[in-house]
Formats: sequence, structure tokens, C-alpha cells
Amino acid sequence: MDGEQDVGTATKRVRWEGPSDSQEESERDPPNLDSIGPTKVALYCATRFHFCSFLAIIQICLTAFCQQGRLGCAYYDPIKCVIYVLEDTQEGVHHDLTTMLLEHSSPDVILTSSKADDAFITVLQNHAEASGSIFQIRPHKEFVPRKGRDRLLSLRLLSELDCDVDPNHDSSSDIPSTTGIRNAYDFMQKRRVVTGDPTMKRWNAAIRLANFASLESAPLCLSSIGALLDFLSRERAAGEVDDDGPGALDICGIEALTLDEVMHINADALFSLQVFERENHASIHSDKTKEGLSLFGLNTEHYADCIGRSLLRTWFIRPSLSLEILKARHDAVECFLCPENLPVVTPLQTHLKGKGTISDWQALVKFTYHSSMLRDALAELHQGGHVEIVLKVKPLSWSDRRSSDIHNLQLVRVLDVGEFKEVGNIVNDTVGALFLGNMSQVLTLMSRQIDWEESAEAGRVCVRPHVDEELDKRKHIYRGIDSVLSKVAEQISQTVPADYAESLNVVYFPQLGFLITVPMLEEWESEAGVQVLDGWNFQVISCRSHVYFKSKEMQDMDNHIGDLHPAIVDREIEIVQELLEEVLVHDKAIVDACDVCAELDCLLSFAEAARAFDYRRPEMVEEPVIDIIQGRHPLQEQIVDAFVPNDVRLVSGVGLGQSYVNESNSDVDGGSSIVICTGANACGKSVYLKQVALIQYMAQVHSMRGAAVFVPAESATLGIVDKIFTRIQTRESVSKVQSAFMIDLNQVSFALRNCTSRSLILLDEFGKGTLSTDGAGLFCGVVKHLLDRGRDCPKVLAASHFHDVFRKDLLDPHKLPIAFLHMQVLFASNTGEVLDTDGILTSPSRSEHNVSRGLAPGEKITYLYRVAPGLSLCSHAAQCAAMFGLPRRIVSRAQYVSELLAEQELGKLLEEQMTIEERLDLQAAEEVARRFLEWDLTSDEAVHQSGVKARLAKVLGRNVGSD
Repeated sequence: MDGEQDVGTATKRVRWEGPSDSQEESERDPPNLDSIGPTKVALYCATRFHFCSFLAIIQICLTAFCQQGRLGCAYYDPIKCVIYVLEDTQEGVHHDLTTMLLEHSSPDVILTSSKADDAFITVLQNHAEASGSIFQIRPHKEFVPRKGRDRLLSLRLLSELDCDVDPNHDSSSDIPSTTGIRNAYDFMQKRRVVTGDPTMKRWNAAIRLANFASLESAPLCLSSIGALLDFLSRERAAGEVDDDGPGALDICGIEALTLDEVMHINADALFSLQVFERENHASIHSDKTKEGLSLFGLNTEHYADCIGRSLLRTWFIRPSLSLEILKARHDAVECFLCPENLPVVTPLQTHLKGKGTISDWQALVKFTYHSSMLRDALAELHQGGHVEIVLKVKPLSWSDRRSSDIHNLQLVRVLDVGEFKEVGNIVNDTVGALFLGNMSQVLTLMSRQIDWEESAEAGRVCVRPHVDEELDKRKHIYRGIDSVLSKVAEQISQTVPADYAESLNVVYFPQLGFLITVPMLEEWESEAGVQVLDGWNFQVISCRSHVYFKSKEMQDMDNHIGDLHPAIVDREIEIVQELLEEVLVHDKAIVDACDVCAELDCLLSFAEAARAFDYRRPEMVEEPVIDIIQGRHPLQEQIVDAFVPNDVRLVSGVGLGQSYVNESNSDVDGGSSIVICTGANACGKSVYLKQVALIQYMAQVHSMRGAAVFVPAESATLGIVDKIFTRIQTRESVSKVQSAFMIDLNQVSFALRNCTSRSLILLDEFGKGTLSTDGAGLFCGVVKHLLDRGRDCPKVLAASHFHDVFRKDLLDPHKLPIAFLHMQVLFASNTGEVLDTDGILTSPSRSEHNVSRGLAPGEKITYLYRVAPGLSLCSHAAQCAAMFGLPRRIVSRAQYVSELLAEQELGKLLEEQMTIEERLDLQAAEEVARRFLEWDLTSDEAVHQSGVKARLAKVLGRNVGSD
């Protein structure tokens, strides 16, 4: 117990002695910390610290960086010695994800950059104050992606491989001993043997990094990791341990951070499933982008404004894992799809488009008006009170709910804020009664003070009359100034000589005040200059046409009347500032209304998409199953004339020696955890894999109050999937030090490290890109590894052309709990007669599993894009090549070579380059070999060696006496 209490101490530091050889060996294979108790974990960690001379600070340190609405973070678990990383993701305006991260990790130390968003820093600071954690704002130079990547690649976990050192290799024989070092080259060679080649270590680390996390496009996460490693190194150095940098840190693993409330889906999976698709602008001179053909773009076609679009992007990045929340969200979309609510939906969409965004005072009035009208429209919603996600916090009794369903709605509750009307009326007093509804305070505030017509003419915010007496007086003088100036001009003109000016005016300029203006005379353009009368002061010449003067009368007017225009503007600014302070009192009500309108926009758009594309509500269940009837690919069906729907059934936990057990009373039957789909090239296998993942993904897309996407299927019974991994598409780049095959291996490695029994893995032709036998072996190894997990086997959908692996000693269809499917094809003769609509024949060697036949000469193939049980052992690559334009001569040659390979008659290819004489000699030699093989060497003749010479001569086709 004392040991456990010491481990929980937040600031305990312990220093241990150096390592031994035996201790180094025990470091290489750390035990599974999840399978042992907390006391043993503490002892194990203490032992590791002893091995590494590591100064242990038993603290959880979290570094996070949020900039422009994007968040990346990392935290270190000192018990498991693991760094958890969160790839760059979208953060909402309320920082809900940040709050979940803090609650999930419970950090003792929180670090962030000085250039992080202010609102984000406030959230971290508030949490630190509430939990008693240490909060520091570090210099931004510590949060640099390049430095973070360098520090990450220097970790021993990544840079040192088990195979780097040959235990049987005597390094002392390669180079001279330390005493025999004669030059710098020998010294560097000696150091390389001891510490390893730094270039090779960095290359190893760069390759292995993708096995743990996808950080190539996550600069904020890399920055956070760099700051975290810097902090750990500083704390290690502070404990009087030699500062060897991040490479000396004892890091046992790097894991992707998965939250309990949201699905984990990384950037590779989002890209492969085409959830987001950014397209460049058509003009090469523009750097703008737009959303292309993607799942996100498909659901944003009906959005009213950018607020809902931004909110939806956040939902798509973080699908929900709560079954209760998902069911409630499906209720919301189903409510808007109800035929009785169709007349209500159109007015709702109209008011959502009309409300706009709050960018100025007039937009605020517009927003409050349409928000008020939204409440009135929602009052007509049929059975809205039964939608849990929009219910009030304190719902009415059941009898009251039946008599007035809509008054229970949370949407109405938020929009039914009496403050709104008051704000609007203060801004726009003369409009007053125009805005109806219960948003009284906001509307009242706005409708009393702003003069919209004058504001439009003046290009600034103008205040209505009767708001401020002093302002009204100044405006009255300013508007009647023309008549006053005319009278003053007449009086001054009587005192001016007739030859001095033909005409005279008195004008007013802001900042300059009142001035006398006379026409420019020609003699004034000479060197003598402008002649100024007594008592006048020269001010300025305007365009060589008029001259302006200041006289005693003008100065008196400046003193008594003043600089009117700046005074009016200054006073109006003061009044508008007072108005702003009054409106800001109700800022929470306005922000809540904005949030609800954005979510309502998403709800209506989901309902419109479900209505337009015939999406159905999925049934969400507790069991880890995927049971889809007549499922469709939501994007593929938009670009083809006719899409062929297909079924699929997957169940988690059916590994070797396991069977599905229905622990509830649902109608879910048995199934397999691994489904392997085979078939011809370009027959739709990849689309089939993607549509299953997309349907599951769409069913879990959510909002905080209740939006969820219906799915493209006739029906779907779906359990919760916590993670989706894909090996479908390879994103190559010159910036990566990996080949396409290495990238594929990284994707599969990442999936195997992080998957659980509730995960979904897609493997599309994994193993291609290398020797076919090696690729097939890797594919079999991955499948067998997943089956060996038993109850922890995830749901796996795989497509493969490695047909040789489906046999007894590899992936035996008779013994392994794998479901085999294939994509059907249609065979027809040259005359158009249908020979076979399925292409499946029962193989004697596979009495229980169907195997497809190949294409006979003269037959044509048509893809049906329909899934059926059984294996297809023909890829029909030659027919596919002919269909897509490859020359017929090349296709025929490919078919011929393929047939020879299948019949193990590859030697016939050598005969093609032989002359007639060489072919005859080869035929004769083959006949000799066949006759020799027919000779029974166990016969009495062979045993007693009687007549051997004569028999050999017969084999060789010669006479006994011939040479």
C-alpha cells in the first residue's frame, strides 16, 4: 500500500544507479502493463527507471496547441511510459473536445504555446485552477513542428531496432581499439559501432513512426510532442541526471489517443473513404479551394449558411459512440421527415436562409426577427415534443405535453428568450411593433436607437431622433446650416469691395470649421500672391479655382456653433457604445440562439438529404454487429446510371475457437468477424468495402443536441464501432522516405496496434507491391493474427487476388471462421446467348464452398456488381484489360502465358524462339526422357543388371552395337 501511495504522489523524484547487461535485455520486451496490478506496475516502472538512470516525475504532462480552430495535443503517462497523441483535428467554438481531453487524461501539468487561441488558453487555465494542476504558457519557439519531428525521431523506441546489433558479432575485430585510434576516421568508426549509425537510426525512426501515428499532416500535434519531450528532458536534467536529450528518455510506446465518447478515424481513413475532398479553383491564379465529390459535400448541398457547414465538419470528424445519443439523434431527423411536417420544413429553411450572420447592427436585427419567426414555425411541428434531443431541460407533464407538444422543445426554449425583443426595439425604435414573437428584450433594444435609412446614406451607424437631446440639437443646427451660411454670406459680401470678388460664399468643412470662399483671380497667380483683406486670414487654395479665408465672423461661428460634424459623430459613437454594452448583457442568449440555429440547419439538411437520396433510419443495437440489407455507396450511386445494392453481415469476436453469442434478446443471428471478397478486376470489390464503412460512419455522425445521418440502405442493424482503419488507398509523396509498399505496411501496422473488438478494418488487396508469394504470406499472416485474438477479433472486410492461399494449410475455408464472398459475373457466347448468370461451379475438392469457373474461349464477360457467397478463383485480368482498351494482341499473349503458368508448362515459351531443327532435337530428347522414366528400376532385370546395355540402347533409340 505504501508503494501505491508513493506512485500517486504528483511530484516525487527518484534517482537510480546505472544499468547492467542483463537489465538491458529485459528492457527490450516490456510486459503488458494492462494485465498486471497497480503495485506491480509501480515496481516495474521503478525498475525501468533504475535501468535507464531515469529521473522519474510521477506526473501526467499534457501539451496542447490550438490555432485558428485546429487542435493537436500529446500527453505522457508515467506509469505505462507511453506518449498518447491526438492528430490535428477541428475544434468547436465551445472547445468541447478540449474539455473531453482534459477529463480523459487528468493531467498534473498542462503546457501550451504563447500563440495559442485566447479562448483555448482560458479553457486550459480554468481547468487547471479547478483541478489544482500546473499550467504554463511556454514560448512559441518550443512549439515548432520541425523541432518536434526531430525530437520524436531521436527516441530509442523508433531509432533502434532489435536487429540493429548482432550479438555474435565482435565489433573489436573490425576497427582498432580505443588505445589504437590514430585519426578522426577511426574515432568516428568506433563511435558508430558503439552508438549506431545516426543516419540509419533516423531513417529507421522515420519509417517506424507511421506504425504508431499518422503525423505527416499534423503540425500542431508534432509541435505539442516536441514541447512535451522538451519538458520531460528538462525535468530529467533538473534531477542531476546527464542531459542526453529526448533520446535518453524511457518511452515504451506511442499510441493514438482515443476518447471514450467519439469514434477514432484518422486522416488516411477519411481520405480513403472520401469523406472530405478539397478541389483547387479552376483558375491557376486563385489559391481558393472548394469541396468536391465527397460525403461531406453531399450533405452540405442544402445548407443555409456557413455556420451550419462549419458545425457539420466538426460532427463529421468526431462521430459519436453513445448508443443512447445516436438513437435520440435519429429521432430528430425522422421527425423532420414526417409527411405531416413537410409544410413546416419549408418555412424553417426560409427563415434560416434569411437570418444571415451577425456581422453588423442591421444583421443583428435581421437575425432576431428570423429567429423569432423560427419559433413560430416550430410551434407547428407535429409530434415535436417526443423528440428527446430538443426537449426542455424541465419537460412538462405528459398531459401538458400532449396538449402542447412544441412548447417542450429545447429549440423553442432557446429561441423563446424575452431579452431579444428588448434589444431589437432599443436599436430600432420606430419599427417597434414590426417584430412579433417572444424575443422581446433583444428586439426592443435594437429597435429604439438605430436609424437604418440615415445609416445607409452616411455609411456609418446613425442614431434615431429623440434618443439624445444634445445630439438632436446639434443635428438640427447642422441640417439648417445652409440658410444660416447664406445669411452670413450676404452680410459679409456687403463689406467686401466689388473689385475684390465677383461672388462670395460661406462654407463649412469638418475639422476646418467655417470658411469664406471667393473665386481665384488671375493677378493672385503671380509672384505677389493672394491679396488678403484686413481682418482675414488665408487658409487654403482649392484646385486653383477658389481661395478660402478665415475671418473674425468665422471664428465667432466656430466658437458658438462649433465643429458640428465631428461632434455629432463622436456623440453617436458614444451612444452606440452604450447600446453595445446593453446588448452584450444578452450575449449568452444570442450565442445560444446562433448555436441552435446552426444545429437546426444541420438537422433540416440531413432530413433533406435523406428525402432526396432515399436514406433510411438505421437500427442501433448494443451488439457489435453490422447487418446491412441492400446497402449502397452514397457517392458511387450519384455518378452511375444504376447502382446494384448488396448485403453484408459482420460480427465482432468470432475468432478461432469462438462463435457468436447473442447476449441480448435482439433478432441478431450469427455471423463471421472476417469477410474476404474475391472476384474479377474492376468488378466492384473496393466500392463494396467502402460502402460498408461509410454506412457505419454515417450512422454515427452526430451533433451535441441531436443530428444524425440516415444511411443509404433498405435497412441496417448496426452496433457501435469505436475505430475505423483502412488499407485502401496509398498516398505517396516525395516528402516521405517510404515506398508505396512501406506505406501500406504502416497502415496495416497502425491498425493492428490500435484495433479493438469493436473496430472495423478494411483491407483492399493488401500485399500487392512486392513478390506475390511474399505478399500472400503477409496477407495470410495478418488474417491469422486477427483470428488468433478470439473474442477480441475485430470486424474485417478484405478483398484479395491471392487465390493460392485458400487451401488447407493456409486459409482453409473448411476450418477457419471466415465468410467468403465473390462478385458475380455473367458469361455469354459471341452470339449473345447467356451461358451462366453466376459463374459458380461446385468443386469436388470443396464440397461446401463454391468456386467460380474461368472464362472459356469465345465467351464474353459482364460484371453484375452483385455479391454472392463463395470463392472466385479467376481475376479475369485479360478480359478486364481488353474492356479498358489494351490492344487485343497483348491481351491474347497475356492469356496464353497465364494458361502456361497455370499448367506449369512455362518451358513452351522457350520453344517459340527455336528453329525447326532445334524443336525436333528437343522432341527427341523429351521422348528419350519419357522412355527412361518408364523403365522400372525395381524389376529383376534392373536388379540383376542383365540386359542393361540393351535396355539403355532402346531408351536412347539406338542399336546395341552402335556407338
